[in-house]
Amino acid sequence: MSVSVTEGDSVTLYTGVETIHQEDVKWYFKDTRIAQISGDLSKICTDVQCNKGTEQFRHRLKLDHQTGSLTITNIRTTDSGLYKLKIFSSNRDSENIFNITVRGFSSAERDKMKRKSVKERESVTFYPGVIKTNDLMTWYFFDTRIAEITGNRSYICTDVQCKDGAERFKNRLRVNLQSGSLTIIKTRITDSGVYKVNINSSNKISIIKSFSVDVIGEYHFFIQCIFPTSYYLLISINNDCQDCHCFRSVFRWKRNIRCFCCFFTHCCICCCDLQ
Repeated sequence: MSVSVTEGDSVTLYTGVETIHQEDVKWYFKDTRIAQISGDLSKICTDVQCNKGTEQFRHRLKLDHQTGSLTITNIRTTDSGLYKLKIFSSNRDSENIFNITVRGFSSAERDKMKRKSVKERESVTFYPGVIKTNDLMTWYFFDTRIAEITGNRSYICTDVQCKDGAERFKNRLRVNLQSGSLTIIKTRITDSGVYKVNINSSNKISIIKSFSVDVIGEYHFFIQCIFPTSYYLLISINNDCQDCHCFRSVFRWKRNIRCFCCFFTHCCICCCDLQ
């Protein structure tokens, strides 16, 4: 089975075994053993524990002790290639091959895809990349399932419709059935955090992609200037100063409006003559 993933994703290769009791499971990457688990759990190893000197996957391999499935976290372009699964049992031996291609991007491109920054009440969309029509897709906000699309599109849920969903995103989630993308409309500060999508292909391979979003709120308040008593300060905390010119229309009289950006605090400060 072949799959194409993006650098930084997590990929799980499934054995197809519900519970290993009598089986011995071995994983190979380009003929080098990278993981092994025995049915009685007497032998468990990953990467350097299996072969000294092979540190390519150091601390990035995880074995499921119940099924023997292998997960590669934070996958890299150097991880592209053939992965071989061998299962040895008293009844028969089996072998399966997975072909993984890892697409690499520059750090700037990767940040653009995986890190989002929007202003409160704006919309933000997460794109999972190329998907297949039979892929099962599940979206999570931290560890809470907020959306799901079955492979045959017979079942779709968002937020409260999902069993473990909450009302945080009530009526604010949109799922694209063709691309599998997730859009949050009318974002709130509480929507900031980590979003993940689990893409399961035919119960053989699953891919987890992570995204982070920072929703920037705007707060406005007035404080009296310490110099002329006829002036007030309007301070907008919104982490940028692009809207400074907009405050010139705050007061109808528009007299002696003076705005400047404070790059130390990332605030927009306006002084207005109230007389």
